[in-house]
Amino acid sequence: MALLLNSISQIGLTFYLTITDFGRFMCFCMTTVKWLFLHPGKCCRWRQLGPQLYSVGVASIPVIAITGAFIGMILALEGYHQFKAFGQEGRLGGIINISVVKQIGPVLAAVMVAGRVGGALAAELGTMKVTEQLDALRAMAADPIPQLVVPRFVACVIMTPILTIYSDLLGVWGGWFVTVQVYGVAEYDYWEFTAFYIDWWEPTSGLIKSLFFGGSIGLIACYKGFNCREGASGVGRAATEAFVMSFLAIIALNLILASFLNSVYRLFLLKG
Repeated sequence: MALLLNSISQIGLTFYLTITDFGRFMCFCMTTVKWLFLHPGKCCRWRQLGPQLYSVGVASIPVIAITGAFIGMILALEGYHQFKAFGQEGRLGGIINISVVKQIGPVLAAVMVAGRVGGALAAELGTMKVTEQLDALRAMAADPIPQLVVPRFVACVIMTPILTIYSDLLGVWGGWFVTVQVYGVAEYDYWEFTAFYIDWWEPTSGLIKSLFFGGSIGLIACYKGFNCREGASGVGRAATEAFVMSFLAIIALNLILASFLNSVYRLFLLKG
């Protein structure tokens, strides 16, 4: 009986701490958004935003491009023989490319950003917290959120869609290279069926998703950095939690946004 009560109390405590932490995170998000919309000039000066744009975006291009190209190649390698068995290998380009631009490209780019950038942001801000630099800013009556969080959040929102475009383009190229150059499928069929399956909505929906993915990565990483525990182990744990929570947020947002955007397409665009 005592063991049962102890288990119930632990479950209740875990639930309470989770809800409390989520409430703090929402307050953190609202404060960040408030500063962004009420004082954009103060939060997004180029000397603050420029280095973050480079760190989040430009420095991530090689890994995003390489990963996107290999994903396109893998899809072509795995799908060619199945399509050839039915004599439909010409349609492979359309299937590969709609998968890349609508789902795989945005999710893959966001996961790479979460792994490469999210953990680094959490570790950077966590180190500032551990070394009491955040407390020093507050002691000087300077709120650290507009100085440190908003530029990183904006950089993630801006650069994640751009990185998604790179991922999409290299994924399409990788699929084309294997399908046309390696397996000898007619290039006309590859692009003809790509145009048949893909219109402007598919890449647009992928870019819309990437905006939300980038925002979630920036907010989660900064929140984990601001609330990390003491010591080197606390910084490391904050970086790990930032990636894990960002990944879960990407997956959950992808499901929600896919359902919502498909409903928008059916209700408004398909009828028109």
